[in-house]
Parts: sequence; C-alpha cells; structure tokens
Amino acid sequence: MSDVENAVAQPRTSERGAATRSSLLAAARAVFVSKGFAEAGVTDVVARAEASVGSLYHHFSGKADLYLTLWEEFQARQTQRTKQAARAARATGESDPMRVFVGAARAYLDGCLEERELAELFLRGDGPPGFEVVMRDRLRKWAQLNAALFEDDTALVVVLTGALAAAVPEVLRTGDRDLAEEVLTIIGQIRPAASATAASSG
Repeated sequence: MSDVENAVAQPRTSERGAATRSSLLAAARAVFVSKGFAEAGVTDVVARAEASVGSLYHHFSGKADLYLTLWEEFQARQTQRTKQAARAARATGESDPMRVFVGAARAYLDGCLEERELAELFLRGDGPPGFEVVMRDRLRKWAQLNAALFEDDTALVVVLTGALAAAVPEVLRTGDRDLAEEVLTIIGQIRPAASATAASSG
C-alpha cells in the first residue's frame, strides 16, 4: 500500500474504531439503565451493540471500564455546562459569587434532568467496586472549586455542597424543575456566618 493509500485508510480505520466505541458505550448505557450494573453482562452489551466481544475488549478492559467511562463522559459534560453558566454570569457583569454559584448549580441540575436515566444510574449504589470512592473524590474536587469561588470559606462551601448534593436525588426522583428552582432559591439565600452575624447585629 502506498503512503497516500495508507494516509486515506488510517482515518477510515480510526473513524470505524470511534464508531464502534460509541456504539458500545450507547449499548452499555441502555443495558446498565435497564438491568443495573450487577445484573448486566458483557454479552448483553455486545449483543445490543451488534459487536463482538473482541471489539469490546479492544476498546475497554471490561464492564467496569464501560461504566466508569460513561461516568467520566457525563461528568465532563456537566463540567462544561457549569463552566459555561459561570462564564455567562460573569460576562453580564455578575460579581456576587453566590449568584455565580447558583447559575452553575442550575446548569448542573438541568444537565441531570436532561440526562436523567444516566444520572439516576450513578446514584443507585449499584456500580463497580470502589465507585463510591470515585464519587467522593469528585465531590471533594467540586468542593475545592467552590472554595476558590467563596475565598476558602470552608463552612459555607460545606453547607452549599451538601445542600446541592442532597437535592440532586430528589430532583431526579421527581423530575420536577420547579422543585429544582425552589432549592436554588433557598440555596441562594445562604450567607457566610460573618455576614449573617453582621446583619443580625446591625
């Protein structure tokens, strides 16, 4: 094969590989949502994707890798949503960190509702061994980002992060956007202890 033919063949191969990978992930998502992680099998995934077991193991190390890839890609989309919301708020001249946080939190909840089945999958407690540690680490990183937003006010960040984390399962369970807005309104009224004390003494 000539260099030119090689150059043309290479993108086709990588495109085909990317299509197979996407097909396997879409199949894994459907199987995990319907059966749960524990009950799902690699054979269920490849059958739904109309792929071979060999192709699955070419792209992923197994069932847990599929699940964790779905998780990471969902989190990447959520991060993009929240960053865009925060940037949009700042672009309008918003300087109140609480309003920026609420805007980003709204984008996060909207993303959860938009991808409701997938978001619920990750909250079921039916993931691969050690997944709860992955979830905790992600929550810790998210808290660290919020700490930078609120100038390292640890107590405020703990309250805000905890409130939103507790709200997510209930919003997902009901699918109620009005509930999400009520939660965000309440969260938006939370103030640091120092300013709350100043307000009460003033």
